[in-house]
Amino acid sequence: MRLVLGSRSPARLATLRAAGIEPVVLVSSVDEDRVLREAGDVTPTEAVTLLAEAKAAVVARAHPAMAGDVVIGCDSMLELDGRVLGKPADADEARARWRAMRGRTGHLHSGHCVILADGTRSSAVSTTAVHFADVSDEEIDAYVATGEPLHVAGAFTIDGLGGAFVRGIDGDHHGVVGISLPLVREMLVGLGVRWTDLWTTT
Repeated sequence: MRLVLGSRSPARLATLRAAGIEPVVLVSSVDEDRVLREAGDVTPTEAVTLLAEAKAAVVARAHPAMAGDVVIGCDSMLELDGRVLGKPADADEARARWRAMRGRTGHLHSGHCVILADGTRSSAVSTTAVHFADVSDEEIDAYVATGEPLHVAGAFTIDGLGGAFVRGIDGDHHGVVGISLPLVREMLVGLGVRWTDLWTTT
């Protein structure tokens, strides 16, 4: 049994590898803006769920000979002041985001969708409160200049250069990275799949 990861996120891949799982990576071609546009007015948790489901479905169709494999799609967004923040469009937006986030608390929502070979599926969301440090303008400029915040939801990472700018979390650390291992395990158990059966290295 293999896990098929429908994501190009290096952080999700590294998290699974550290947990003893070497996934097959198949990146979906989902038009995220279109999915959300067609969904209309949805909550942040509904948005990440819809996108995770869309990604998992595309990957499952592209990987028909699953032979017992498990497909998982994920999507993450940061909620601040009731607004959902995905990846910043450019450096100026990333800087503006950080000036709004510093010294405050946002909520990182990570949607997950698991699909089995027989089409059975499960969806769930991990939500973690993220407490941001009160960083200076100079620190923000230096961080944005690295390019890291331009490629991730909420314009920050907790497992990279941005980790020093997060002073604490309430919830699952893995959920902030983008794939909640405890939540995925619970989803799989509910579908009759043992987490340990996915281990490729022990």
